Amino acid sequence: MRIDAYADPGTPDRRGGWRYLAWLVRRQWPRCLAGAVLASVWMVLLAATPYLMARAVDHGLEPGDLGALAGWTGAMVAVGGVNAWLGMMRHRTMTKVRMDANFRTVKVVVAHATRLGAALRAHVGTGEVVTIGVGDVQTISGSLTAVGPGVGAVAAYATVGGLMLSVSTRLALVVLLGVPLLAVALGPLMGRLQGRETEYRERQSVLTARIGDLAGGLRVLNGLGGKGLVADAFRRDSGRLREQGYRVGAVTSWIQALGMGLPMLFLALVTWMGARLAAQGRISVGELVSVYGYVVALGWPVAFLIEMGHQLSRGVVAARRVVAFLRLEPAPDEGTREAPAEPSALHDPASGVRVLPGRLTALATSRPSDAAEILDRLGRYTPSDATWGDIPLADIPLPQIRSRILVAAPEADLFAGPLSNVIGAQESDLRGAGNCATSHNSAADAEQRTGADEWAKLTAAIHTAAAEDIVRALPDGLETPIEAQARNLSGGQRQRVRLARALHTDPEILLAAEPTSALDAHTEATVADRLKRARKGRTTVLAATSPLLLDRADVVHHLVDGKVAATGTHRELLDTEPGYRALVARDAEAEAAAGQAAEEGEPAR
Repeated sequence: MRIDAYADPGTPDRRGGWRYLAWLVRRQWPRCLAGAVLASVWMVLLAATPYLMARAVDHGLEPGDLGALAGWTGAMVAVGGVNAWLGMMRHRTMTKVRMDANFRTVKVVVAHATRLGAALRAHVGTGEVVTIGVGDVQTISGSLTAVGPGVGAVAAYATVGGLMLSVSTRLALVVLLGVPLLAVALGPLMGRLQGRETEYRERQSVLTARIGDLAGGLRVLNGLGGKGLVADAFRRDSGRLREQGYRVGAVTSWIQALGMGLPMLFLALVTWMGARLAAQGRISVGELVSVYGYVVALGWPVAFLIEMGHQLSRGVVAARRVVAFLRLEPAPDEGTREAPAEPSALHDPASGVRVLPGRLTALATSRPSDAAEILDRLGRYTPSDATWGDIPLADIPLPQIRSRILVAAPEADLFAGPLSNVIGAQESDLRGAGNCATSHNSAADAEQRTGADEWAKLTAAIHTAAAEDIVRALPDGLETPIEAQARNLSGGQRQRVRLARALHTDPEILLAAEPTSALDAHTEATVADRLKRARKGRTTVLAATSPLLLDRADVVHHLVDGKVAATGTHRELLDTEPGYRALVARDAEAEAAAGQAAEEGEPAR
């Protein structure tokens, strides 16, 4: 049964951790059944070896029958060879079981994160998602080993108990009752481990999120002098996590110590009883050898049973975290009305902002968060009374809004991959763009035309964002691999890549927050001119205070405390609004200072 990493993972059972683990088993029950059968036969044959050895001693070695001795010895060799093959197949099958559970969990988590979309960060932190993807997925997949060696251990345990009955009822009772008593002894520790493991995972997710925030904002923190304070807080949190890890380790060490020690004491007791019975003449020498062999064979299933209990305790904790994530739901989409068929105005009653269709509109405010909140309301990322035309945004189905209105956040995530993919072009779409050979194949011609159109769209977006120099500077141009969050690019380059990606989608309405804040004045002026030309006739809203952008806007809304204080062109507001004039002048002075620093030798962004 082949593992398809791209197949539909199915609908997970979100009713609890144990039910989620059971769902993973059901989704690949033929493979799990094969693993259980192979493991059971493998472990039972381990127990069969002492039985064959006892027969070789009693029927061949002791009476001096070389033929019987050779026959039983040959049987042991054959069983050993078959068991080696079974062990290999068991391991291979259980590896596939674990891989399937791993891929399936990753797919359902990623699919649900995609379904949550913008609501993801409102529900759960980045650290929680990272902890699930890095740690919990592996723990869950490891716990499914219980369906193979775990089942096999039970089968071998019952088989050995049955074989013991042929030797001594007393020994058989000790064997059959011993392992349940071991489980009772370790049960409280398993429960404590679940509690400690849960708390540890929660602290780990919080610290992981802090690491991500610290890495992303290290330059800013260093510039503000706050690096030491954050480092001290991180040191305290990591210390608490370490202490919690010690607590988890203490419980785990007790489980492992008792899991090794108690079975040895139990098996020593069985061996001692067998030796006494042999000394008393109640069992033969061959039966004594078989008892010792059974004791050795019991080591595997007993160890597996204890290990499976440990793995399942950790696995159910991880599964509960996955289930808790899968239970998160995005805000309900109750929209039933169709979006306006023609370009229409966007209106935000809370701020008084009205965006006319086909215009380049700017929002100027001293508090960027106010403008960002307005863009979120106009893009329906937060509940509001905003309207599109005369229709409330809340009444329009969300897919229609997302297909026509794009909110370009200033810190939007950038994924790893070739630069062309980061901007948004797919390799399949670009295929054939560089093939200029004449072809009489209509399918090839269509592919070439599609590639050429996509290439033109990609280069136009890069040109508008003034990002050609980025492509030229990279060793392989558009095919150069970009790291996650574009860490191998500068701040200004990342901002232009984000803008190029937004422009590549060519939305009917583009809402962009501070799209040029990290650029030098010359590059910003270039972007402003090209953006106005590229978006001519389409609705564009920019949240910015740069005079270079504001001067290109058709309409500027000056916001004070999140509300429109004045509306007009950039030059009209400069002449009539002292507050607006002060805001723009302050930004102009900042740009002049940045330009002077660049002239003095500091690297341009």
